[in-house]
Parts: sequence; structure tokens; C-alpha cells
Amino acid sequence: MSEKTIEGKEQSAHKHILADDNIGRLLLKLSLPATTGMIVMALYNLVDTIFVGKGVGPLAIAAIAIVFPLHMFVMAVSMLIGIGGASVLSRSLGEQNYQKAKTTVGTVFSATVILSAIVMVGGLLFLDRIINLFGASENVFQYARDYLGIILLGTVFFSFAISSNNLLRAQGKAKLAMYSMLISAGLNIILDPIFIFVLKMGVRGAAIATVISQAVTVVYLVYFFITDATVVRVNFKDLMIKLHILAEISAIGAASFARQIASSALVIIVNRLLFFYGGDMSIAIMGIINRLTMFILMPIFGIAQGFQPIAGYNYGAKHYHKIKEVMKLAYIYSTLIALIGFAIIMLIPGILFRMFTSDPNLIIAGASAIRYTAIFLYLIGFQVVGSTLFQAIGKPLQAFFLSLSRQIIIFIPLVMILPKFFALNGVWLTPSISDLLAFMITLFFVSRQLKKFNVGESVIH
Repeated sequence: MSEKTIEGKEQSAHKHILADDNIGRLLLKLSLPATTGMIVMALYNLVDTIFVGKGVGPLAIAAIAIVFPLHMFVMAVSMLIGIGGASVLSRSLGEQNYQKAKTTVGTVFSATVILSAIVMVGGLLFLDRIINLFGASENVFQYARDYLGIILLGTVFFSFAISSNNLLRAQGKAKLAMYSMLISAGLNIILDPIFIFVLKMGVRGAAIATVISQAVTVVYLVYFFITDATVVRVNFKDLMIKLHILAEISAIGAASFARQIASSALVIIVNRLLFFYGGDMSIAIMGIINRLTMFILMPIFGIAQGFQPIAGYNYGAKHYHKIKEVMKLAYIYSTLIALIGFAIIMLIPGILFRMFTSDPNLIIAGASAIRYTAIFLYLIGFQVVGSTLFQAIGKPLQAFFLSLSRQIIIFIPLVMILPKFFALNGVWLTPSISDLLAFMITLFFVSRQLKKFNVGESVIH
């Protein structure tokens, strides 16, 4: 197939997808697959933790929670390249600059592999030091070491899958991205009980199941990017990293990177505070709370992922009224999800914790703790959509600030101060107060940007 033919195919395909004038239909078309995939991934995280809790015990859950910051660091690197690349890609397609689109995809692939390989090698070399830095007690150290040592071997697979999924959605190929997540989560759920219960490998078995699932997913993704199944087909020559493209990708993705790095640092700080005020069991409770909360957040992220390419494409095409329309719909959908999650947490927290453990003390303490953390959970949808808006339209400074506002500017001071007055409950209250304040900051920035759209301006002075 000639370059001209490929370009014509790309233009025709993209006119059919992201140029759809029915914004509501388009958002559903892109968000439903992303949301479905994210829900399945969240379900996997829940089931994985349930298997570990039932098969090994609460200390194993605490161990996984202890090493989670490194997992988040890998996600940060992946999102730096993947989300930044998705923004550049969708805007390039909106401008009908197909050569830049190809270069962007190739740069994302190569940069992801190189950076994730560096993280993997560094993590394995300093494994024990990292676990100690994260605050593992003697009771959970070996569990953490067994789990993290294997998870690190799959770093490249995990990073590549995250970056590639963002690129697929930026092209309007949300179903392919969904299928990749279904493969990863589904295979993981099947392999977990085999390795944990049948082969009796404990937390090492859970880690092996995860790495195998990620490797299979990467094979699936690579196949589609080297065939005609995607809008932008990648050739070997496209894999050469272009520094000016990488700089643009990094500037946009820096917001997501900063948010994840801040979250990683927060988990370390919170885990240390939890151990000080409540011991290993409090860390296990937070590990369960995080899994349950992510089950609510994942579909919201799915809506944001469907929203981003539409906003980016229409920003490139200067259709500002469509950006306002799709943002309103994304906010409504994400808030409904958050409200449902809020209601479930407040009404049946004990039932939720019984899925993970039969320890009555952990169930009672966990049910109380999760209610404290979720007081303003219903505001989270606007935060996610608002931050995604600035990434989609190429506003790195605003996106960067919004990403840092909750995690760094608000959360860290609060989590250091509140426990001095309320002990362990101060740790549990911090997420809720942070959500409220972050919502107010996001509302201010989004309101200003929407006013600019009203007068047809694309830059905030």
C-alpha cells in the first residue's frame, strides 16, 4: 500500500470517527469501550486482592500496598509518554498532519520501551533498598520482596500496554483498547487461582499471573499497530525517536506524570503514617480501600479517555462549541458514576470488606475508615474531566498545576497535620478534604477556559 493510499485511508477513517457532529453519540462510542475495559481492570484488581487475602492473608495485602508506589511510578512513566503522545496524535489528526501522527506513534513506542527498561533494571538492582524505603515492616518484607521482584520483570510489557491503549483511543479505536484490557484482566483472573491456590505460590503466583497476562496483551497490541487495523500504521522507520516530538509529548504528559509521582510519594507517606498510628492492619485496610475506590474511579477515567481525543481533535479543528458540549456530557456521566459509588460505600462498607477478609476487627475498622475517605467522592468526576481538558487541548501548565494541586499542595500538608489532632482518623479524613478543595480549584480553571471558548480564543493569557 502506497503512502498516498495510507494517508487517504487515514483521512477518510478519521472523518468518519472523530469528526462526527453528534457529540453525544461519539462520546459514548469512545467512552463505553474504554469504560468497559477500565471496569474489567478494576474488577481484576479487586479479584486479585481477594485471592491474595483469602489465599495468603491480610499481611500479604499489606505487602502489596507497601510496594504499590513503584507500580505507580511505572504508570507515571507510561502516562508521561502515552497520554502526552495521545494528545499530540489526536490534534495532529484533527489538523490532518498524518506524517506527524506517524512520527508521534513511533516515538511513543521507542521512548516507552527504553524508559521502562531503565526502571526495570534499576528496580531489580535496588530491590531491598526500595522496599525498606517504602516502609515495609519485618512482618511484610518478604511478601513484598517476593511480589515486587517478579512484577518488575513485566515492567516493559505493562508500560507498553498503557502507552499503546492511549494511542488507540486517540485514533478513535476505543474497542481495540478495550479488548486489550479484557485480555489482560481476564487472563489474570484465570491464572491467579491456579498459581495461588493450585500451585501454592502465594504472592509470587499473583505476580507471575500478572506478568504473563501483560506479555500476552503486548503481543495483541503489536499485531494491530503493524497491520492496517489502526488509523496510523507504524513502520520500522517510524520508530526513530524525534526529539522535538518527544519534547512536545513530555510537556503534555508531564501533568499525568506529576500526578502519578505525587500519588506514589503520597502512598509512601500515608503508609508510614498508617503504620505509626495503626500498624500493618491499617496499611492492609488502606490497600483494600484503594482497590474499592479504583473500582469507582476506573470507569470515570474511561469517560475521560473517551473525552480526550474528541476535545483534542476539535481543538485542532477549532470547533470550540463541540469541546464545551462533550465536556458537559463527560461531567454528567462521571458524576453519576461517582454518586453511585459514594452511595454503595456509605450504605454497605462492611459487606465490601468481607469480600477480602474474615477478620472481624479488620472489617469493623475498615468499614469506618472507608466512610471517612469517601465523604466528597461524588466531586471526583469534575476533577478528572477538568484536568483531562487541559491535557487534550495542549495546555501543559494548567494541566500540570491541577494534577499537583490535590496531591502536593493540598494532600501532603493535610495528611501531616490532621493526624496530630485526630490520630488515625486524621489520615482517613485527608482524602475527603483534599477532594473538596481540589474540586474548587479545578472549577476556577475550567470556568476561565470555557469563557475563552465562548469568544473563540484558544490561549489563556
